[in-house]
Amino acid sequence: MKPCAQMRIQGIKRVSGGLKPGSVKVSDPLVGSVSIFEMSSRVTQLTNTGDVKDAWGRLLRDLRISVIDRCNYRCPYCMPAEVYGEGYEFLPRPHWLTPGEIKRIAGLFMQLGVKKLRVTGGEPLLRRDIVEIVSALKELRGLDLALTTNGSLLAERAEGLKAAGLNRITVSLDSLDEAVFKEMSGEKGDVSSVLEGIEAARDVGLSPIKLNVVVQKGKNDHTVLDLVDHFRGSGAIVRFIEYMDVGTLNGWRMDEVVASRTLMQQISDRWPLKPVEPNYRGEVARRYVFEDGQGEVGFISSVSEPFCGDCHRARLSADGTIYTCLFARHGICVRENIRGGASDADLIGLLQNLWRNRTDRYSEERGKDGGAEKTPKSRIEMYRMGG
Repeated sequence: MKPCAQMRIQGIKRVSGGLKPGSVKVSDPLVGSVSIFEMSSRVTQLTNTGDVKDAWGRLLRDLRISVIDRCNYRCPYCMPAEVYGEGYEFLPRPHWLTPGEIKRIAGLFMQLGVKKLRVTGGEPLLRRDIVEIVSALKELRGLDLALTTNGSLLAERAEGLKAAGLNRITVSLDSLDEAVFKEMSGEKGDVSSVLEGIEAARDVGLSPIKLNVVVQKGKNDHTVLDLVDHFRGSGAIVRFIEYMDVGTLNGWRMDEVVASRTLMQQISDRWPLKPVEPNYRGEVARRYVFEDGQGEVGFISSVSEPFCGDCHRARLSADGTIYTCLFARHGICVRENIRGGASDADLIGLLQNLWRNRTDRYSEERGKDGGAEKTPKSRIEMYRMGG
Protein backbone atom coordinates (compact mmCIF):
# COMPACT_ATOMS: atom_id res chain seq x y z
CA MET A 1 0.00 0.00 0.00
CA LYS A 2 1.02 3.64 -0.45
CA PRO A 3 2.36 5.10 2.81
CA CYS A 4 1.18 8.39 4.19
CA ALA A 5 4.46 10.04 3.25
CA GLN A 6 3.42 9.72 -0.40
CA MET A 7 0.15 11.52 0.28
CA ARG A 8 1.59 14.28 2.40
CA ILE A 9 0.56 17.90 2.53
CA GLN A 10 3.12 19.72 0.45
CA GLY A 11 4.52 23.18 0.78
CA ILE A 12 3.02 24.63 3.94
CA LYS A 13 4.09 28.27 4.07
CA ARG A 14 3.88 30.05 7.38
CA VAL A 15 2.13 33.41 7.31
CA SER A 16 0.64 35.54 10.03
CA GLY A 17 -2.46 33.73 11.26
CA GLY A 18 -1.83 30.30 9.79
CA LEU A 19 -1.71 28.79 6.29
CA LYS A 20 -1.29 30.71 3.09
CA PRO A 21 -4.35 30.02 0.89
CA GLY A 22 -3.53 27.84 -2.07
CA SER A 23 -0.21 26.73 -0.63
CA VAL A 24 -1.33 23.29 0.45
CA LYS A 25 -1.49 20.47 -2.05
CA VAL A 26 -2.33 16.81 -1.71
CA SER A 27 -0.17 14.30 -3.52
CA ASP A 28 -2.34 11.23 -3.90
CA PRO A 29 -1.70 8.12 -6.00
CA LEU A 30 -5.33 8.06 -7.13
CA VAL A 31 -5.91 11.68 -8.11
CA GLY A 32 -2.44 13.17 -8.51
CA SER A 33 -1.44 16.47 -6.94
CA VAL A 34 -4.35 18.80 -6.27
CA SER A 35 -4.91 21.80 -4.06
CA ILE A 36 -7.32 21.15 -1.21
CA PHE A 37 -8.55 24.69 -1.80
CA GLU A 38 -9.30 24.26 -5.53
CA MET A 39 -12.99 23.70 -4.84
CA SER A 40 -13.33 27.25 -3.59
CA SER A 41 -12.52 30.33 -5.63
CA ARG A 42 -11.66 32.22 -2.49
CA VAL A 43 -10.27 30.79 0.73
CA THR A 44 -10.08 32.95 3.81
CA GLN A 45 -7.75 32.61 6.75
CA LEU A 46 -9.57 30.41 9.27
CA THR A 47 -7.91 30.40 12.63
CA ASN A 48 -10.87 30.90 14.95
CA THR A 49 -12.17 27.71 16.50
CA GLY A 50 -15.80 26.70 16.92
CA ASP A 51 -18.46 24.96 14.87
CA VAL A 52 -17.61 24.54 11.21
CA LYS A 53 -20.00 23.56 8.40
CA ASP A 54 -19.26 21.87 5.10
CA ALA A 55 -20.44 22.97 1.66
CA TRP A 56 -23.88 21.42 2.36
CA GLY A 57 -24.24 22.95 5.81
CA ARG A 58 -23.33 19.78 7.72
CA LEU A 59 -21.62 20.30 11.07
CA LEU A 60 -18.52 18.39 12.18
CA ARG A 61 -19.48 16.34 15.24
CA ASP A 62 -17.93 12.86 15.07
CA LEU A 63 -14.37 11.61 14.52
CA ARG A 64 -13.60 7.96 13.78
CA ILE A 65 -9.98 7.14 14.63
CA SER A 66 -8.44 4.06 13.02
CA VAL A 67 -5.38 3.21 15.09
CA ILE A 68 -4.16 0.25 13.03
CA ASP A 69 -4.60 -1.08 9.49
CA ARG A 70 -4.12 -4.73 10.45
CA CYS A 71 -6.69 -7.29 11.54
CA ASN A 72 -6.69 -10.88 12.74
CA TYR A 73 -9.85 -11.59 10.71
CA ARG A 74 -10.31 -11.63 6.93
CA CYS A 75 -13.97 -10.67 6.53
CA PRO A 76 -14.73 -10.78 2.78
CA TYR A 77 -16.64 -7.49 2.83
CA CYS A 78 -13.69 -5.63 4.38
CA MET A 79 -10.36 -7.45 4.04
CA PRO A 80 -10.81 -10.45 1.69
CA ALA A 81 -8.12 -13.09 2.19
CA GLU A 82 -7.40 -13.43 -1.52
CA VAL A 83 -6.25 -9.79 -1.55
CA TYR A 84 -4.76 -9.44 1.94
CA GLY A 85 -2.74 -12.62 2.13
CA GLU A 86 0.44 -13.55 3.99
CA GLY A 87 2.64 -11.32 1.86
CA TYR A 88 0.49 -8.20 1.95
CA GLU A 89 2.42 -5.12 3.04
CA PHE A 90 0.60 -3.18 5.72
CA LEU A 91 1.87 0.06 7.21
CA PRO A 92 5.31 -0.06 8.85
CA ARG A 93 4.87 0.54 12.58
CA PRO A 94 6.85 3.82 12.54
CA HIS A 95 4.12 5.20 10.28
CA TRP A 96 1.44 4.66 12.93
CA LEU A 97 0.43 7.75 14.83
CA THR A 98 1.60 7.67 18.43
CA PRO A 99 -0.87 8.05 21.32
CA GLY A 100 0.29 11.65 21.76
CA GLU A 101 -0.18 12.44 18.07
CA ILE A 102 -3.65 10.88 18.07
CA LYS A 103 -4.59 12.92 21.13
CA ARG A 104 -3.32 16.13 19.56
CA ILE A 105 -5.29 15.68 16.33
CA ALA A 106 -8.43 14.66 18.21
CA GLY A 107 -8.09 17.73 20.42
CA LEU A 108 -7.93 19.98 17.36
CA PHE A 109 -11.06 18.33 15.96
CA MET A 110 -12.81 18.95 19.27
CA GLN A 111 -12.08 22.66 18.89
CA LEU A 112 -14.05 22.51 15.64
CA GLY A 113 -17.12 20.91 17.21
CA VAL A 114 -16.40 17.19 17.51
CA LYS A 115 -18.15 15.67 20.52
CA LYS A 116 -17.83 11.93 19.83
CA LEU A 117 -14.72 9.84 19.27
CA ARG A 118 -14.76 6.23 18.15
CA VAL A 119 -11.56 4.18 18.07
CA THR A 120 -11.54 1.65 15.23
CA GLY A 121 -9.19 -0.31 12.96
CA GLY A 122 -8.37 -2.76 11.46
CA GLU A 123 -8.65 -4.46 14.80
CA PRO A 124 -7.72 -1.82 17.40
CA LEU A 125 -7.00 -4.34 20.16
CA LEU A 126 -4.01 -5.59 18.15
CA ARG A 127 -2.18 -2.42 19.14
CA ARG A 128 -0.16 -3.14 22.25
CA ASP A 129 -0.57 0.45 23.39
CA ILE A 130 -4.35 0.58 22.90
CA VAL A 131 -4.94 1.23 26.61
CA GLU A 132 -2.46 4.12 26.45
CA ILE A 133 -4.31 5.50 23.40
CA VAL A 134 -7.67 5.35 25.19
CA SER A 135 -6.16 6.93 28.30
CA ALA A 136 -4.69 9.78 26.25
CA LEU A 137 -8.01 10.45 24.50
CA LYS A 138 -9.88 10.40 27.80
CA GLU A 139 -7.77 13.34 28.93
CA LEU A 140 -9.74 15.37 26.39
CA ARG A 141 -12.66 16.30 28.60
CA GLY A 142 -16.30 16.43 27.63
CA LEU A 143 -16.57 13.80 24.92
CA ASP A 144 -18.14 10.41 24.34
CA LEU A 145 -15.40 7.81 23.80
CA ALA A 146 -16.23 4.44 22.26
CA LEU A 147 -14.32 1.62 20.56
CA THR A 148 -15.29 -0.86 17.86
CA THR A 149 -13.72 -4.34 17.87
CA ASN A 150 -14.29 -7.82 16.48
CA GLY A 151 -14.30 -8.99 20.10
CA SER A 152 -11.72 -11.75 19.71
CA LEU A 153 -9.29 -10.10 22.16
CA LEU A 154 -11.83 -8.25 24.27
CA ALA A 155 -11.97 -10.70 27.18
CA GLU A 156 -8.35 -9.96 28.08
CA ARG A 157 -8.54 -6.23 27.34
CA ALA A 158 -11.93 -5.13 28.71
CA GLU A 159 -10.82 -4.34 32.26
CA GLY A 160 -7.85 -2.25 31.15
CA LEU A 161 -9.94 -0.33 28.62
CA LYS A 162 -12.57 0.50 31.22
CA ALA A 163 -9.92 1.62 33.70
CA ALA A 164 -8.39 3.84 31.00
CA GLY A 165 -11.70 5.67 30.62
CA LEU A 166 -13.48 4.00 27.71
CA ASN A 167 -17.22 4.69 27.87
CA ARG A 168 -18.71 2.17 25.46
CA ILE A 169 -17.86 -0.76 23.23
CA THR A 170 -19.23 -1.95 19.89
CA VAL A 171 -18.58 -5.54 18.83
CA SER A 172 -18.81 -6.86 15.28
CA LEU A 173 -20.61 -10.21 15.24
CA ASP A 174 -22.15 -11.35 11.96
CA SER A 175 -23.64 -14.65 13.11
CA LEU A 176 -23.86 -17.05 16.07
CA ASP A 177 -23.76 -20.04 13.74
CA GLU A 178 -20.15 -21.26 13.85
CA ALA A 179 -19.96 -22.26 10.18
CA VAL A 180 -21.48 -18.99 9.01
CA PHE A 181 -19.26 -17.03 11.39
CA LYS A 182 -16.18 -18.74 9.94
CA GLU A 183 -17.25 -17.89 6.40
CA MET A 184 -17.92 -14.27 7.32
CA SER A 185 -14.60 -13.89 9.17
CA GLY A 186 -12.42 -15.56 6.55
CA GLU A 187 -12.03 -18.75 8.61
CA LYS A 188 -10.59 -16.79 11.53
CA GLY A 189 -11.64 -16.76 15.17
CA ASP A 190 -14.68 -18.39 16.74
CA VAL A 191 -18.03 -17.38 18.20
CA SER A 192 -17.20 -18.41 21.77
CA SER A 193 -14.27 -16.00 22.10
CA VAL A 194 -16.44 -13.11 20.93
CA LEU A 195 -19.20 -14.01 23.38
CA GLU A 196 -16.62 -14.20 26.17
CA GLY A 197 -15.44 -10.73 25.21
CA ILE A 198 -18.99 -9.39 25.31
CA GLU A 199 -19.50 -10.85 28.79
CA ALA A 200 -16.21 -9.37 29.99
CA ALA A 201 -17.23 -5.95 28.68
CA ARG A 202 -20.57 -6.22 30.45
CA ASP A 203 -18.90 -7.30 33.69
CA VAL A 204 -16.64 -4.24 33.82
CA GLY A 205 -19.43 -1.82 32.95
CA LEU A 206 -18.76 -0.99 29.30
CA SER A 207 -22.36 -0.34 28.42
CA PRO A 208 -24.56 -0.18 26.57
CA ILE A 209 -22.87 -2.78 24.38
CA LYS A 210 -23.71 -2.47 20.70
CA LEU A 211 -23.38 -5.33 18.25
CA ASN A 212 -22.79 -4.61 14.57
CA VAL A 213 -24.06 -7.21 12.10
CA VAL A 214 -23.24 -6.82 8.41
CA VAL A 215 -25.98 -8.70 6.55
CA GLN A 216 -25.23 -10.25 3.17
CA LYS A 217 -27.87 -12.10 1.17
CA GLY A 218 -27.14 -15.80 0.88
CA LYS A 219 -24.40 -15.64 3.52
CA ASN A 220 -25.81 -14.83 6.94
CA ASP A 221 -29.30 -13.41 6.42
CA HIS A 222 -30.88 -16.71 7.49
CA THR A 223 -29.26 -16.43 10.95
CA VAL A 224 -30.56 -12.97 11.83
CA LEU A 225 -33.51 -14.11 13.97
CA ASP A 226 -31.33 -16.46 16.03
CA LEU A 227 -28.99 -13.59 16.81
CA VAL A 228 -31.85 -11.32 17.84
CA ASP A 229 -33.33 -14.07 20.00
CA HIS A 230 -30.01 -14.60 21.78
CA PHE A 231 -29.51 -10.95 22.75
CA ARG A 232 -33.11 -9.91 23.42
CA GLY A 233 -33.41 -8.85 27.04
CA SER A 234 -29.63 -8.82 27.58
CA GLY A 235 -29.19 -5.05 27.40
CA ALA A 236 -27.10 -5.32 24.23
CA ILE A 237 -28.30 -3.36 21.20
CA VAL A 238 -28.07 -5.30 17.94
CA ARG A 239 -27.63 -3.15 14.83
CA PHE A 240 -27.99 -4.53 11.33
CA ILE A 241 -25.84 -2.93 8.64
CA GLU A 242 -26.54 -3.16 4.94
CA TYR A 243 -23.68 -4.66 2.94
CA MET A 244 -21.88 -1.65 1.42
CA ASP A 245 -19.52 -0.99 -1.46
CA VAL A 246 -16.74 0.47 0.68
CA GLY A 247 -13.52 0.36 -1.31
CA THR A 248 -13.40 -1.54 -4.59
CA LEU A 249 -11.91 -4.91 -3.64
CA ASN A 250 -14.73 -6.68 -1.79
CA GLY A 251 -16.70 -7.81 -4.86
CA TRP A 252 -19.80 -5.86 -3.81
CA ARG A 253 -23.03 -6.53 -5.69
CA MET A 254 -26.36 -4.81 -5.22
CA ASP A 255 -28.23 -8.13 -5.39
CA GLU A 256 -26.42 -9.25 -2.21
CA VAL A 257 -27.81 -6.33 -0.20
CA VAL A 258 -30.65 -7.13 2.20
CA ALA A 259 -32.65 -3.93 2.67
CA SER A 260 -33.13 -2.87 6.28
CA ARG A 261 -36.89 -2.63 5.87
CA THR A 262 -36.96 -6.32 4.93
CA LEU A 263 -35.05 -7.29 8.08
CA MET A 264 -37.14 -4.99 10.23
CA GLN A 265 -40.33 -6.64 8.99
CA GLN A 266 -38.95 -10.15 9.57
CA ILE A 267 -38.01 -9.31 13.13
CA SER A 268 -41.21 -7.43 13.85
CA ASP A 269 -43.33 -10.34 12.59
CA ARG A 270 -41.87 -12.44 15.40
CA TRP A 271 -41.32 -9.78 18.09
CA PRO A 272 -43.37 -6.63 17.40
CA LEU A 273 -41.27 -3.47 17.13
CA LYS A 274 -42.06 0.20 17.38
CA PRO A 275 -39.85 3.09 16.22
CA VAL A 276 -38.26 5.51 18.67
CA GLU A 277 -36.71 8.91 18.17
CA PRO A 278 -32.97 9.15 17.49
CA ASN A 279 -30.73 10.04 20.41
CA TYR A 280 -29.31 12.97 18.42
CA ARG A 281 -29.44 14.47 14.96
CA GLY A 282 -27.28 12.50 12.56
CA GLU A 283 -27.50 9.18 14.42
CA VAL A 284 -26.88 6.63 11.68
CA ALA A 285 -28.98 3.78 13.08
CA ARG A 286 -32.76 3.95 12.90
CA ARG A 287 -33.90 2.76 16.32
CA TYR A 288 -36.71 0.36 17.22
CA VAL A 289 -37.68 -1.11 20.58
CA PHE A 290 -39.49 -4.36 21.27
CA GLU A 291 -43.06 -3.71 22.33
CA ASP A 292 -42.63 -6.20 25.18
CA GLY A 293 -39.81 -4.11 26.65
CA GLN A 294 -37.04 -6.61 25.89
CA GLY A 295 -34.58 -4.19 24.38
CA GLU A 296 -33.70 -2.41 21.17
CA VAL A 297 -32.47 -3.06 17.64
CA GLY A 298 -31.15 -0.67 15.02
CA PHE A 299 -30.77 -0.55 11.24
CA ILE A 300 -28.01 1.21 9.33
CA SER A 301 -29.22 1.64 5.77
CA SER A 302 -26.53 3.38 3.74
CA VAL A 303 -27.63 1.65 0.52
CA SER A 304 -31.43 1.65 0.63
CA GLU A 305 -31.94 4.82 2.70
CA PRO A 306 -28.80 7.01 2.47
CA PHE A 307 -28.22 9.47 5.28
CA CYS A 308 -25.60 11.69 3.63
CA GLY A 309 -27.64 14.79 4.44
CA ASP A 310 -26.99 14.37 8.15
CA CYS A 311 -23.48 12.88 8.00
CA HIS A 312 -21.16 14.79 10.31
CA ARG A 313 -18.22 12.34 10.48
CA ALA A 314 -14.56 12.75 9.68
CA ARG A 315 -12.12 9.84 9.74
CA LEU A 316 -8.49 9.66 10.80
CA SER A 317 -6.40 6.71 9.63
CA ALA A 318 -3.57 5.00 11.49
CA ASP A 319 -0.98 6.86 9.41
CA GLY A 320 -2.51 10.28 9.93
CA THR A 321 -4.62 10.60 6.79
CA ILE A 322 -7.92 12.44 7.16
CA TYR A 323 -10.95 11.39 5.12
CA THR A 324 -14.31 13.14 4.97
CA CYS A 325 -16.39 10.19 3.70
CA LEU A 326 -16.50 6.42 4.18
CA PHE A 327 -16.48 6.14 0.38
CA ALA A 328 -13.57 8.55 -0.15
CA ARG A 329 -11.18 8.28 -3.08
CA HIS A 330 -8.41 10.23 -1.39
CA GLY A 331 -7.49 11.89 1.87
CA ILE A 332 -5.05 14.38 3.32
CA CYS A 333 -2.19 13.21 5.51
CA VAL A 334 -1.03 15.40 8.39
CA ARG A 335 1.50 13.08 10.04
CA GLU A 336 4.58 14.50 8.36
CA ASN A 337 3.43 18.03 9.14
CA ILE A 338 2.97 17.19 12.81
CA ARG A 339 6.37 15.55 12.98
CA GLY A 340 7.85 18.45 11.03
CA GLY A 341 6.75 21.04 13.55
CA ALA A 342 3.43 22.37 12.20
CA SER A 343 1.67 24.58 14.73
CA ASP A 344 -1.84 24.03 16.02
CA ALA A 345 -2.88 27.16 14.11
CA ASP A 346 -1.57 25.66 10.88
CA LEU A 347 -3.44 22.43 11.46
CA ILE A 348 -6.67 24.11 12.58
CA GLY A 349 -6.67 26.19 9.42
CA LEU A 350 -6.15 23.09 7.30
CA LEU A 351 -8.95 21.15 9.01
CA GLN A 352 -11.37 24.05 8.73
CA ASN A 353 -10.73 24.47 5.03
CA LEU A 354 -10.94 20.73 4.41
CA TRP A 355 -14.33 20.48 6.11
CA ARG A 356 -15.73 23.68 4.61
CA ASN A 357 -14.96 22.38 1.12
CA ARG A 358 -16.48 18.96 1.80
CA THR A 359 -19.15 17.96 -0.75
CA ASP A 360 -19.33 14.16 -0.25
CA ARG A 361 -22.72 12.53 -0.92
CA TYR A 362 -21.67 9.20 -2.41
CA SER A 363 -24.52 7.05 -1.08
CA GLU A 364 -27.15 9.42 -2.43
CA GLU A 365 -25.39 9.59 -5.78
CA ARG A 366 -25.12 5.80 -5.92
CA GLY A 367 -28.86 5.53 -5.41
CA LYS A 368 -29.60 7.73 -8.42
CA ASP A 369 -28.30 5.00 -10.72
CA GLY A 370 -29.94 2.16 -8.81
CA GLY A 371 -26.59 0.61 -7.96
CA ALA A 372 -22.86 1.09 -7.77
CA GLU A 373 -20.84 2.93 -10.39
CA LYS A 374 -20.87 1.21 -13.76
CA THR A 375 -17.10 1.69 -13.93
CA PRO A 376 -15.98 1.80 -10.29
CA LYS A 377 -13.27 4.30 -9.49
CA SER A 378 -10.72 3.38 -6.86
CA ARG A 379 -11.91 4.16 -3.35
CA ILE A 380 -10.06 3.83 -0.08
CA GLU A 381 -10.54 0.41 1.49
CA MET A 382 -12.40 0.15 4.79
CA TYR A 383 -9.48 -1.31 6.74
CA ARG A 384 -7.47 1.88 6.10
CA MET A 385 -9.98 4.42 7.32
CA GLY A 386 -11.98 2.39 9.85
CA GLY A 387 -15.65 1.44 9.81
